[in-house]
Amino acid sequence: MALISMSRILSSWAAKQPEGVALVYEDESVTWKQLDEISNRMARSYQSLGVKEGDFVTIALPNGVEFFYAMFATWKLGATPQPVSSKLPKVERDAIIELAKPSLVVGVENEAGQCMSIPAGYTGYTNQSAEPLRERTSKKMRAVTSGGSTGRPKLIVMPTPAVWDDEASIFTIPHESCVLVPGPLYHNGPIMWSIVSLCQGNKVVIVAKFIAENCLELIQEHQVEHSYMVPTMMQRIWNLPEAIRNKYDVSSLKTLMHTAAPCPAWLKEAFIDWLGPSVIWELYGGSEGNGATVINGEEWLRFKGSVGRPIDTCEIKIIDENGKSLQPGEVGDVYMRLKDAPGSSYEYVGAESNVIEDGWDSIGDMGYLNEEGYLFLADRRTDLIICGGANIYPAEVEAAIDGFEGVRSSAVIGLPHEDLGNQVHAIVDAPNGGISSETLLSYLSNLLARYKLPRSIEFVCEPLRDDAGKVRRKALREARLNA
Repeated sequence: MALISMSRILSSWAAKQPEGVALVYEDESVTWKQLDEISNRMARSYQSLGVKEGDFVTIALPNGVEFFYAMFATWKLGATPQPVSSKLPKVERDAIIELAKPSLVVGVENEAGQCMSIPAGYTGYTNQSAEPLRERTSKKMRAVTSGGSTGRPKLIVMPTPAVWDDEASIFTIPHESCVLVPGPLYHNGPIMWSIVSLCQGNKVVIVAKFIAENCLELIQEHQVEHSYMVPTMMQRIWNLPEAIRNKYDVSSLKTLMHTAAPCPAWLKEAFIDWLGPSVIWELYGGSEGNGATVINGEEWLRFKGSVGRPIDTCEIKIIDENGKSLQPGEVGDVYMRLKDAPGSSYEYVGAESNVIEDGWDSIGDMGYLNEEGYLFLADRRTDLIICGGANIYPAEVEAAIDGFEGVRSSAVIGLPHEDLGNQVHAIVDAPNGGISSETLLSYLSNLLARYKLPRSIEFVCEPLRDDAGKVRRKALREARLNA
């Protein structure tokens, strides 16, 4: 094992392949030498604006090469990058800034006095030196934001030093090849995938916004070996006309890893049939990094619906509301912990963790283990709908709805019912219309038990999941209760 500071990883690769392409964004290509030198200039500029070792730097930039300049410039100063969505309304961004107390906000013009800020497209670095800076290593690798189930912002801080093991091989990400990351970079998954891919010497292809056909075109053009996706992206690809989907040569793809949200079984089977079971992988885990499971398509065909077994570095148990460990097949709260240094993978700012004794920790999901140790998820406890005393998991109903032709996405929530306590309400995104409640319910009756069927259906024409595959059921429920 040879640990390299994140402040030195770019120069390491620039020495090996200076003119090799590190980043591709639309029509722009950036070499390793350019990425290293521009981030050196940017770091010096940030330093002149007051960024010091140990500080947070809030990065509110859209997808693009500037995002990576900012990330690595921050590490080169021994500071901690803290990405947020560039589309956040000011009131939400201000709440995060209040938590993080950064010395600089990148991507925001004229921040109202809370701290120094610079706009997107900042050029104040151009007259700075491109020479290497003194080596500094941030004590905290990165911080991402999450509203979680409460809707209140919190920071999830990775408290380990910003170093990289140059002998590491993370999940199925290749070395010195090509990786496509089509998600929003402020989310933990796309950040992790793109940064790890760069650390392993890959050319990383990013996009401004996910467009299904464009994704296939990029795989063909760049001979992409690995791609990170969420099920929403997979469904949009599958919704393309078959002639368009088969128009592109995607045979270079060795692995497609999906994560971030439940994947409907029918969609996963479709991708396994299309690309082959050895190509399709799934990762389950939270931004907290307290554990994860993985499963490939071959295993999934044996244990359909599973999200896999724990990776070598962690362990899992299922417990009930009284803290009792449950037997295989019994649904409860999913708890994970790292085998080494349990309870040390993250710190919250603005929230309390769910760590219990001996470092066991939950991110709020429910599920069960089978006899072979494979995890099957039920749903988040906060999203659980209790209807007439029966537990209904929205993800299961959504997966069934999403399989109906013409449905782009769906969200299932519980609304108050005088007799049952809550009733199942389905919000269905059908952009082309032409779907009736009766037709959809008839279809669902062959897939779901009667008590799980929606008692009310609302049709909309806007996506219900963001590009990272996330659906905010709590916000959708509150909007309907307050209407």
